[in-house]
Amino acid sequence: MSVNKMILVARVGKDPKVTTTTSGSTIVNFSVATDESYKDKVGTKIDKTEWHNVVAFGKLAEFCAKWVKKGKEYYIEGRIQTRSYGEENAKKYITEVVADQVRFVGDQVRESNNAEYPTEAEQEVF
Repeated sequence: MSVNKMILVARVGKDPKVTTTTSGSTIVNFSVATDESYKDKVGTKIDKTEWHNVVAFGKLAEFCAKWVKKGKEYYIEGRIQTRSYGEENAKKYITEVVADQVRFVGDQVRESNNAEYPTEAEQEVF
């Protein structure tokens, strides 16, 4: 048995890049940052930021295009995928999280009359 599951609670680094396929399906790409702090051997505090690429397809991509914003924090759940692109002699590789779920967290939890955030029903679609 194997499991490919990634869960992140992270801040978005840039507004999502939205593309549409020739068949009309929406694809969204964005990057998120996770932070950690630790002390080294001599007690100096070290802050480390790790960047993660996220991709979403279809209805989830449409949701992300509308609601995901730079600097905001989200819960992202999905699977890890590595793919290649470019010419055979100059191939590049990218590892990304293929999102199954993207939800608001923290101070973004919607208040009853705040139209700036989606309703619970809108978030439950995924």
